[in-house]
Amino acid sequence: MRHTVSLLVLGIVLAASTALADRGSIPYKPGVRIFEPNQRAMIAFNGREEILLLSTDLRASEPTKVLEVIPLPAEPKVNKGDVEVFRKATELINRKLPPPMARGYERGGAKGAGRRPAGEITFHKKIGPHDISVAKVLDRRGFIRWVTEYLEKAGVDNPQIPAPLAEAIAEYLADNYKWFVFDVVELGKETVTNDAIQYRFASDCVYYPLRITRAEEGDTSIRLLILTPRLLSRFPGLPIGRVRLLHRPVTITSAELRELNEDMDTLLGHRPNMNLRIWQINGRLSEFKADLIAK
Repeated sequence: MRHTVSLLVLGIVLAASTALADRGSIPYKPGVRIFEPNQRAMIAFNGREEILLLSTDLRASEPTKVLEVIPLPAEPKVNKGDVEVFRKATELINRKLPPPMARGYERGGAKGAGRRPAGEITFHKKIGPHDISVAKVLDRRGFIRWVTEYLEKAGVDNPQIPAPLAEAIAEYLADNYKWFVFDVVELGKETVTNDAIQYRFASDCVYYPLRITRAEEGDTSIRLLILTPRLLSRFPGLPIGRVRLLHRPVTITSAELRELNEDMDTLLGHRPNMNLRIWQINGRLSEFKADLIAK
């Protein structure tokens, strides 16, 4: 395994939203349970590349540091993220939705609903900065060796990788996902919100990792802001029935997107019209057997 980006320390200012980004967690204290009750993300996809903006809510059964793991299909560029994007995007959607909301709407490959997305977005006490590494993993043994050595250098006695996480890693490697992001955070019993991080990577589909969370416990609510030039209809990963469309997709302009996130506007080529909508996925973390993939 080749270490690609060593320990980028990212201090980020956080603000507000409701959802979370999927990671596997390895506690420094073996046996500690990790909970991920909410997930928040915004995804921009142009058919060749994706920008994934992530922020997470986390807590542990007892205080511990945690090594979080995110699998990606290609080497990412890692930057600071702005969590205000979540709130601003939700407010923009609400301004564009005509009253009354149409019910039973189904389009763009997701199951329809008729409510407006929540305008108020809530964060818990914020934690940061991040201690991030990006590594290319060649095989399962290489992953276990790298993590074990990393934790031993951090002073962890007898580090252990949860069996469900090791199983998920083997699945990702078999599916040719070889890039992994490692992020160290410190948790307690109180739910806290991670700082936002933005990843840009090559992809031929909208991608959001779900299988990696099988080592976590409890239920989660995932809210994804999806931004694409066209609506998507093929879901070869997570079944389409698990993805709920919260509202009619709205059209936004390049100028409006630039106000939200200039990198995403550049990724999408400053198009005059783009589709923005919110997908919601609920479920038990241990039961996700497939990632969200949409084309």
